[in-house]
Amino acid sequence: MRSPLFALAAVALAGCGMIPGSGSGLALPRQFSAAPPAPANWPDATWWRGFGSPELDALMEKALGGNFDVRAAEARVRQADANLRITGQRLLPTGNLTANTSRTQTPTATATALNIGGRARFTQRETFQTQLQASYEVDFWGRNRRAVEAAEQTASAARFEVGTVLLTTQASLANTYFNVLAAREQLAIQQANLVSAERILAILRQRVEVGTANGLDVAQQQTLVEQARAAVPPFRQSAEQNTYSLGSLTGQVPEEISPPRIPLADIRVPSPRPGLPVEVLVRRPDIWQAEANLASAQANVESARAALLPMLTLTTSGGFQNLVLENLLRPGSVLYSLAAGLTQPIFQLGQLRAQVRLNEAQALELLENYRGVIVDALVDVENAIVALRETSEQERLQEAATSSAERAFAISEQQLRAGTIDLITLLNTQQTLFNARNALVQVRLARLQAAVGLFRALGGGWA
Repeated sequence: MRSPLFALAAVALAGCGMIPGSGSGLALPRQFSAAPPAPANWPDATWWRGFGSPELDALMEKALGGNFDVRAAEARVRQADANLRITGQRLLPTGNLTANTSRTQTPTATATALNIGGRARFTQRETFQTQLQASYEVDFWGRNRRAVEAAEQTASAARFEVGTVLLTTQASLANTYFNVLAAREQLAIQQANLVSAERILAILRQRVEVGTANGLDVAQQQTLVEQARAAVPPFRQSAEQNTYSLGSLTGQVPEEISPPRIPLADIRVPSPRPGLPVEVLVRRPDIWQAEANLASAQANVESARAALLPMLTLTTSGGFQNLVLENLLRPGSVLYSLAAGLTQPIFQLGQLRAQVRLNEAQALELLENYRGVIVDALVDVENAIVALRETSEQERLQEAATSSAERAFAISEQQLRAGTIDLITLLNTQQTLFNARNALVQVRLARLQAAVGLFRALGGGWA
């Protein structure tokens, strides 16, 4: 008897090979909540070129052929194909061709003759034989066919896994590359902040000499200078470490990685648009992989059920046997046998039933995983749409705030030279500018990563 949950798994599999998610039992939304209705702008196979970075293009090309995770996934495809060929042999007869020769020698002399010193005589006999043996299991209940089907689905899942691993690798590479650019940008900004702070410190020291400033003013600005100087090494560390991390993603040793040079502000931000949720599911290799795994589990269940039923095996053997090699292939040397056997498991029934329950439980687990992958895919798209929309707006606002902070700092520096403001006002405007510059880089990085996240959520250019 099938449990209700397992029956639901079978229903889910009825949609396999059609539209992913249609047989999952989930109510799919008609459109995405975070995206206004608009024609879809799907990513293409080289979606990263939309960022306009030749450096990123070169890194992606190296990752396509050198990433170890991708190459390992491709090796798993070859393993699955080999396993499919092995499993497919169950549908074919098995046989062996043998050829042998034997020689026997037996004594013919009597014991009396031996006792009186007579010479013993022997009879020698040589036999030549060649034989073909074959057996075939009649697959009445589909046990072997279901096993082959499971292997086929496993091979399909391995191919979809390559797409999943490749898409993840591409997204990770793009994000790491942008992290390098952001760290280098922040390093340059921090060095510029340090130059500005040192310039103000020099002004204050000049004013101390003429008596218009005091030692406390100099000490406060000196503290700001040291803080700006101490913030440089972390950015330099981040830039170098992320550069080396590009080696893991492209399959290169760290010494072969050329540090990226393009300014972060020169990177374009493409804007892919999602279509309908069902269309997104078709474009995601991870969903196809989960569906293939579920179909494989279902086939394993059917194969395990068929193992409970009797098995009919046909065996035959035929060949030639003769005492004279020249006469081996003559009609009189022919020998053959035919047999049919019916096997019904008895003492193994408990084990076989437990195997059925195990496969059913595995199918139920994969059904829930399948549903989870579908929901996660839809959530990924919604979150990526929101992230790209809000970070784009945040970048626009932060650019305006940074421009205002730069103007305020320039005015405060002029007024400090003229002696019309105190140091506290200058320090406040100076710190505001430093924070605004760093925040702008962080927002730009977040927007780029949001765009990468949307490309990944839409399946990249896999479909």
